Amino acid sequence: MRDDLSVSLLVSRAQTGDQQAWNALVERYAPLMWSICHQYDLGGANASDVGQNVWLQLVDHLDKLRNPAALPGWLATTTRRECSRILRASRGPHAAGQLMDVQSIPDAQAAIAEDQLLAAERSAALREAFCQLPPCCQKLIALLLHDPPMRYTQISAQLGIPIGSIGPHRARCLDKLRRHPAIAALINVEAGATARRSSAVVSEHVAAAST
Repeated sequence: MRDDLSVSLLVSRAQTGDQQAWNALVERYAPLMWSICHQYDLGGANASDVGQNVWLQLVDHLDKLRNPAALPGWLATTTRRECSRILRASRGPHAAGQLMDVQSIPDAQAAIAEDQLLAAERSAALREAFCQLPPCCQKLIALLLHDPPMRYTQISAQLGIPIGSIGPHRARCLDKLRRHPAIAALINVEAGATARRSSAVVSEHVAAAST
């Protein structure tokens, strides 16, 4: 199965029982789930249990997904819940207050964990949004990101468009990318993370001032 199929199309095919589409979804988003398990200090059998439970829940909810493009966010949220549940089960009821959660681990570690999680989610969202861009936008963005960088004259020659239209065309393509549901959801998540960090910094300053 082609590697660049959109998540919406993969979900649609998986809903009809297409095993290849399901396998493609698992292969594409398993790294995101493993990254979250790592932040909760889960590995081996526990991480496998989390993954299995999340995929089973997706099977149950596959037909109910209103916005298949938001699947990465759904998987991330569900994986976090499963990690917390596994930790509670393994540590017993008296250890509930000791759960290694993004909100309970030290600030420096929480910041690193959140950054790594956002990076994994960002990669999945960008891949999904990029695959749904028109072919002309995909080609332009790929050339603009070429390493080593390409001159506009080279890009113009390859795409067959005037040099002066590259900038406006790029702006339109990036606007399409930003308006994709997966990217829009990710922007909201990152805005929330920034707000939480700002609040934490303010709290630290207030605490320091009151001592």
